[in-house]
Amino acid sequence: MTLQSAAFWMLATLSVAGGVAVFVVDSMARATFALLTSLICVGLVFLLIDLSYLGVLIVLMMVMEMLIMAVFMIMFMMNPAGLMPMKMVHNARGAPLIAAGVFVLLVAGVFLTPWPRRRGSPPADPTHALGLSIMGPKMLVMMVVGVAILATMISTTVLATHRGRYDADSGGDDSGDDGGGGNGDGDGDGDNSGGGGNGGGGGAPTGHLSPPRALPSSPPPDLPSPSPAERARHRGDRPRLRHEEDR
Repeated sequence: MTLQSAAFWMLATLSVAGGVAVFVVDSMARATFALLTSLICVGLVFLLIDLSYLGVLIVLMMVMEMLIMAVFMIMFMMNPAGLMPMKMVHNARGAPLIAAGVFVLLVAGVFLTPWPRRRGSPPADPTHALGLSIMGPKMLVMMVVGVAILATMISTTVLATHRGRYDADSGGDDSGDDGGGGNGDGDGDGDNSGGGGNGGGGGAPTGHLSPPRALPSSPPPDLPSPSPAERARHRGDRPRLRHEEDR
């Protein structure tokens, strides 16, 4: 067995093991990185069979996709960091039957489909020819779509960021532009109009809230001492009424 064959089988085993681990581990974070490991191994397998473009493309795309998914999962899931144990398999009874049926259909399609015979000679670079045949006339569109998707992800993150009341934009200018006086006679009363003084200062800016002031401490008022009847009521010993005593 050559070194390339040994590397192929090792990567294939790791890829299958990572795919199985996605449904075995008990957290979304571990499932994400298990899927990332599986797809990286698939990309390295493409590099082993001299498909450099597809191999590098798979590795780059899957790494960025899984990292972005992990970031969004940590931000928006009810389980921060995704490390709390949770059940990763749904429909445990029907899922194996559905998976087995799909596998049988795919294998039957491989062996029963009348594949066409090759015509002509293969190109010198099959990867380059495949890329041109798939993406040739739409390369510019795909580049624009990629930039649009990136902008959408960034804008979604910005819009989903929680903002407090102190982070809101101020409704007015702190410099007191609403003030009417330049060098007035000093009869401004301190409101937002700011009529006097040296430029009309006005009150506090409306965009930022000042912290509440501490109230002066005062001794508690003298409360009257409870009566014997109230003390008896608190003790559960209710005094008997007059008509009860007559009985």
